[in-house]
Amino acid sequence: MPIRSKLPQVGLTIFSRMTQLANEHGAINLSQGFPDFPCDPDLLAGVSAAMAAGHNQYAPMPGLPTLRQAIAAKLLASQGVSIDPEHEITVTAGATQALYTVFAAVLAAGDEAIVLEPAYDSYAPAIAAQGAVPVRIALEAPSFAVDWDQVAAAITPRTRLIVVNNPNNPATSVFSAADLDALAALAERHDLLVLADEVYEHLVYADRHRSVLSHPTLRPRAAAVYSFGKTFHATGWKVGYLVAAPELSDEFRKLHQYLVFSVSTPMQHALAAHLAQPDHWRQLADFYRAKRDRLAAGLTAAGFRLLPCAGTYFQLVDYRPLRADLGELDFAQWLTRDIGVAAIPVSAFYHDGRDQGLVRFCFAKRDETIDAALGRLARLQS
Repeated sequence: MPIRSKLPQVGLTIFSRMTQLANEHGAINLSQGFPDFPCDPDLLAGVSAAMAAGHNQYAPMPGLPTLRQAIAAKLLASQGVSIDPEHEITVTAGATQALYTVFAAVLAAGDEAIVLEPAYDSYAPAIAAQGAVPVRIALEAPSFAVDWDQVAAAITPRTRLIVVNNPNNPATSVFSAADLDALAALAERHDLLVLADEVYEHLVYADRHRSVLSHPTLRPRAAAVYSFGKTFHATGWKVGYLVAAPELSDEFRKLHQYLVFSVSTPMQHALAAHLAQPDHWRQLADFYRAKRDRLAAGLTAAGFRLLPCAGTYFQLVDYRPLRADLGELDFAQWLTRDIGVAAIPVSAFYHDGRDQGLVRFCFAKRDETIDAALGRLARLQS
């Protein structure tokens, strides 16, 4: 019997396609969002020590108590919020599993979830897999500011959830206090839940990160998702966590226990010890700001028009001063094949593929990688 696909329109992601093209042409890969520098050796040593100490069997389903306590302490220090580590924190197999768990727990067939685009590409398929409908609202360059009146107009009796990404990948925008107030007012007025993807929480440059957890109206009706891969340069470990009020966490854990049950035990031990040292996450904004500025200077010299980068480890550019004759996907492919630097077309983050003449570069790279890429991009001016 043939499978009746729940996601008939889904194929290979743009990230996999551009990475494959970069590999074929020997291009420097600034497209996919992963660091090319190593984790802290102390973190790696912590994993080895945990394995040697015999921590190789199942962890508790919601996560090691020591890790959840360290997460709660970090959220208190960074956001000023008091989180119950026993009933409000669940350690997950990466942020993507946390996101999927919330979608699966909250949405039923026929429900609607509002998604702000440009959006991370896992949201809409995860919503559709529940038989629910993603209702998309487009944010426009260069500011990608949210028109909350437009969001309000999109709410129907079927709306169950609003999905936000703050800081936003790929827009690199960051919510203001007014944004959180507007979101809270809508959620309260229409009795909605909020799913906040906050994986770039520590990568905010000009302002500060404002979590949904810090807003008193949002706190009981929001789920916030985080990633150790983004925080500690270990995307391949796939360890994240989900924070929500006890009654929400109870429902999320019902699914979590059957999706993965628990997450890698030795890695949880190592992460607990590493997270308990605040300098390991407090220095991230300065670390990445220097890389952002290094890339930005070279991109400007190469002739790109830069958009503001308030957060994340991505930089958006308008390439039309250089090649106005090409659409975003064609430009990204040309840049990879002919110049030797891979980027991601921002149109891939919109369901309608809207073309604004923008591509995304990742600066979570060694300085040598950034400089080598800039050396190739300098040929655009020759």
